[in-house]
Amino acid sequence: MRYLTGLVLAILLMGVVSVQGQEALQIVIAERGDGIYSLLRKNGVNPYELYDDFVALNRDNLRDSVHLYEGLAYKLPNAEDKTEDASIIKTTTKPVAGVTYPIFGKDHELIEIKSDRLEGTVYYLISGHGGPDPGAMTTYVSKSISEDEYAYDVTLRLARELLSHGAKVYVIIRDPDDGIRDDRILEMDKDEVTYPNDRIPLNQVARLKQRVDAVNKLYKKHKGQHQRLIVTHVDSRTKGQNIDVFFYHHEKSRSGKKLAESIHKTFQKKYKKYQPNRTYTGTFEDRSSLYMVKNTYPAMAYIEIGNIRNKKDQRRILDADNRQALAKWISEGVILDYEE
Repeated sequence: MRYLTGLVLAILLMGVVSVQGQEALQIVIAERGDGIYSLLRKNGVNPYELYDDFVALNRDNLRDSVHLYEGLAYKLPNAEDKTEDASIIKTTTKPVAGVTYPIFGKDHELIEIKSDRLEGTVYYLISGHGGPDPGAMTTYVSKSISEDEYAYDVTLRLARELLSHGAKVYVIIRDPDDGIRDDRILEMDKDEVTYPNDRIPLNQVARLKQRVDAVNKLYKKHKGQHQRLIVTHVDSRTKGQNIDVFFYHHEKSRSGKKLAESIHKTFQKKYKKYQPNRTYTGTFEDRSSLYMVKNTYPAMAYIEIGNIRNKKDQRRILDADNRQALAKWISEGVILDYEE
């Protein structure tokens, strides 16, 4: 823990501090377990709009440019002072009243419409495994954790981001009661279904075919629109193997390659900005042999977000703020792909 100086404590007693001639900014103390998103949320600041502004204000007091130090003071950004270049995603239309989607859970079901940048687009989101198949598994503080729960949480967060920019989104693997969860340990269950409400079969090939059929049927329904598929998985390798987020596409799909490349470019840019002392090694490449890649109609990107058994990768997967950052960065790559 870092200790606050007398000067900082004096500032805290006043509650505000003047920064570079701007209006006074509120100062808050990071508590145990706080991440950037949770700190902003509990202090009434919209984390989806002002995350990058917070990082810019507090860059010198962040570990790896993304994590808070317990006990340290942080400045909260003002929505009125949002800089024009603070985020890749900029509002192009005046925000309107939010829309409610119960699938995201009570704390996240209301979505503020930020822009219409993805208006007219259709996205199919599939989180890996689910139902009788938990996917990759390991233990964390003596609790079992599984791939399907974390892939699903990132997928829901991504769906929320895309909806906020006007896209039509189908969440193909759905859980009736989980919603977006901010816990580190996401409790395992087997009640996921395939869109619209089909029980997930035990047989692996049958499971994959069920998902492919659901997407391809919807693809025909939306023929003529800009349609893309994003599949999210968590890898399982040896405990010592730390991996970056990486992407697959079909070798013969120019649009799929462009989608994967756009998301990959976004991750490279983010790592360079927030972790300048670390080289990003994630790649995008052909993996046409995968059943989902080979048999679905829409151009697609297949994403592996980390190794569930590696301690460093677990920070990326278990921390709710990191899962939110993953979703936001993927969504920015999606927008880049569409607008280019």
